[in-house]
Amino acid sequence: MKKGNESKSSKMLTKKEYEELIDSIGELLEFARKEVSRTINNILIKTYWKIGKRIVEYEQKGGEKADYGTELLRKLSRDLRLKYGKGFSKSNVYLMRLLYLKYPKFQTLSGKLSWSHYVELLGVSDDLARSFYEKQCVKENWSVRELRRQINSMLFERLALSKDKKGVLQLAREGHIIEKEEDIIKDPYVFEFLGIPEQYQYTEKELEQRLIDNLQMFLLELGKGFAFIGRQYRITLDNNNFYVDLVFYHTILKCYVLIDLKVGKITHQDVGQVNMYLNYFKAEINSDNDNPPVGIILGAEKNSIFVEYALGGISNKLFVSRYKLYLPSEKELSQKLNNLLK
Repeated sequence: MKKGNESKSSKMLTKKEYEELIDSIGELLEFARKEVSRTINNILIKTYWKIGKRIVEYEQKGGEKADYGTELLRKLSRDLRLKYGKGFSKSNVYLMRLLYLKYPKFQTLSGKLSWSHYVELLGVSDDLARSFYEKQCVKENWSVRELRRQINSMLFERLALSKDKKGVLQLAREGHIIEKEEDIIKDPYVFEFLGIPEQYQYTEKELEQRLIDNLQMFLLELGKGFAFIGRQYRITLDNNNFYVDLVFYHTILKCYVLIDLKVGKITHQDVGQVNMYLNYFKAEINSDNDNPPVGIILGAEKNSIFVEYALGGISNKLFVSRYKLYLPSEKELSQKLNNLLK
């Protein structure tokens, strides 16, 4: 009897070991495929960089500048396509040249980004902004689509306007570093992904629902470190129920983040209510390892003088920011940033 049990146990163990073998081989194959893809990508970018270098060196000999519309690029594109096939459109050849001009040292290019990422980055004319997007893209592992959205929503300019000149240069050099509560705040937030027309009369409940329906894009806009906890989070005090619109946990700052949505004008009652929520979370929800919670009131409009007086004397970390349903004006943000850097 004992011998039979041992034989059965041995067969079960063998089956389990075989499944583990299959899984381990699968992991090796997946790793190898990623390495091959990464290697091919690096070779492609290096080749394009070298092509760009050859074009620039050719220009320098002849004293010709190959701007996008010049005959040199048209001729190069036509002849390279005839001889080597697709991949040499005029825009692609132009971008190869631009890659070398913007990154004259190949070592400064990131091996973690694809050619498609660099195509988006090369469309950013400002060197400080491009440096920021490249660093942040590597840090947060943005897809090409996510990178495009952050560039179009002018994330760099929106973050930069909350800093001094030294802070802006650090932002461009190192990316967005989150060390304190203020570092996670934007003003304005941009919710163009909700698809709400500018003149449409919507309610706070509808705004909240649309944000939940587009949670992935909302998290991208909030930034790195936000983990969704829940909506309409109930708080009961003295037999009265209150509801926090949206609750997140910030994994870097180790704290809860409470977001209150307002369609109309923000009042001092709104500030007082969110302050109460923060006090409740500190006393009832926080664990010993949690830092004090952060509150963000998001409104369509913001009166800076009112906010200054309403928040005066509050010890909790409570912020008031605007949100926009459309992309901000590039001219307006760029002008403000240029004034800051003077």
